[in-house]
Amino acid sequence: MLRWRGLEATPGDLGRTVVTVGMYDGVHRGHQSLIGTAVARARAMRRPCLLLTFDPHPAEVIRPGSHPAILTSMDRKAELVAELGVDAMCVLPFTADFMRLPPETFTHTVLVEHLHAAQVVVGQNFTYGHKAAGTVATLTEEGRRFGFAVEGVPLAQDTADGADVTISSTYTRACVAAGDMESAARALGRPHRVDGVVVRGDRRGRELGYPTANVETPQYTAIPADGVYAGHLVTRDPRSGASRERFPAAISVGTNPTFQGSRRTVEAYVLDYDGDLYGEHVGVEFVRRLRPMAAFPDVDALVAAMARDVADTRSVLGL
Repeated sequence: MLRWRGLEATPGDLGRTVVTVGMYDGVHRGHQSLIGTAVARARAMRRPCLLLTFDPHPAEVIRPGSHPAILTSMDRKAELVAELGVDAMCVLPFTADFMRLPPETFTHTVLVEHLHAAQVVVGQNFTYGHKAAGTVATLTEEGRRFGFAVEGVPLAQDTADGADVTISSTYTRACVAAGDMESAARALGRPHRVDGVVVRGDRRGRELGYPTANVETPQYTAIPADGVYAGHLVTRDPRSGASRERFPAAISVGTNPTFQGSRRTVEAYVLDYDGDLYGEHVGVEFVRRLRPMAAFPDVDALVAAMARDVADTRSVLGL
């Protein structure tokens, strides 16, 4: 999949495209349906499918300090949309000047002049331009003027606790924040994952017989509620971000209250693994929450709890 940042880096030989536009944070099942529609339209027209997304999240520019938790890193997003059949991904810097563009200017400059849209596929609730004044209806009108078709795709629905819910990034973030990894996985169509780099911690786990990979995650990452989880650690290519090997892991999220810790960390004990992960780019997948974070009266009690966590992880993962 082709990938570039900024309109000026758009390949000159791209030709006319089928464009889908959005943050696509999480690439959840609703996004997958929308992207699938765009890919199908592109294949039928024999044109490339191009996904246009933004960085940073528009909320941070529009309302500084309101940046939402991010479900997928940009590298992970690229990997996921490529798997869905997207041919190219353009990351557009979302700046204060860009925020002020009138809807028609966005349409002409971005979609027509640079991305050469033959068709645009978006969600029915899509808005764009200054103060979100543009809608699917206005985009359709502009499409008639500039020579591209527009399709608004209905939002995906799911049933949770007996009630219908709209599958959205906001809903998925709420599931993750609550530690409800099963509901998050239903919305995403896969386990929630955080990406980061393994850094040196206090090495206390090694002393206790459970060496952990201390994963430093980027700012705004959607980290689950404090607790212990069954899941996996995935190694990643440091240049492309592509996933490589996947290992079962017992994962701890929190501040290590037994040792009066104050810094919140994500630590993964990789089962039956004795290699060196320091400096590795990894993903941590959360399958199920095993228990809340707890302070233990002594080290022996902590080690016994860790042994139970590993056994529970094996059980959850069917090992």
